Amino acid sequence: MIHLCLLLSGAALLVNGLALLGRVSLRDSAVFSILIGSTQLALGLTYAGLIASLSPQLFLGASGVFLFGLTYLYAGLDVLLDLGSKGVGWFSGLVGVLGIILAIASFPGDPLLGVLWLCWAFLWMLSYVRAALGRSGITPFNGWSLVLTSQITTTIPALMGLLGSWPVDWPAAAGTAALVSLLLVVSAYLGRVKRLSCGRPLRLTSKNSYASL
Repeated sequence: MIHLCLLLSGAALLVNGLALLGRVSLRDSAVFSILIGSTQLALGLTYAGLIASLSPQLFLGASGVFLFGLTYLYAGLDVLLDLGSKGVGWFSGLVGVLGIILAIASFPGDPLLGVLWLCWAFLWMLSYVRAALGRSGITPFNGWSLVLTSQITTTIPALMGLLGSWPVDWPAAAGTAALVSLLLVVSAYLGRVKRLSCGRPLRLTSKNSYASL
């Protein structure tokens, strides 16, 4: 069930990134985020109920489902209700810190998951800086980072998990970390190119800003 939720996140990250880049309307991506977030929360509650009598350690995986689901649901409602994005920005900052903690907790038994959590935490912190602190100039970088890292950190690992081939060795984690780092560098370059082509930093108002992971 966790791998299925991760697969859904791959779609949400891609659409949200395209929205930040202006390729998808914000209302369109907001509705999609609400659908994904609601589905993930429902699946997370079901999963938590199934593992309640097993091991408390299994709740570590369920916690990630809730963090993603709440982020998508909150971000989608933020756009549709024109809340101004400050609240969801600060929420993203908090979740980014929690993501770092979950990464540290994951490394001993599952280094690949630890690497993925670090990447997700970075993406959440980007949303925090952009939405909560008002640094709209990083919007292109934020958008490209979501688009380029979404499939590497969610869709592909989810498919491996569903197929029963999730790697738990350090070489796989190191290779993933190197690839994600490269994609973030490319995202920064593409974001800078987009900013220069626009002639000035993008400025998102409360009506069209979007904090999303």
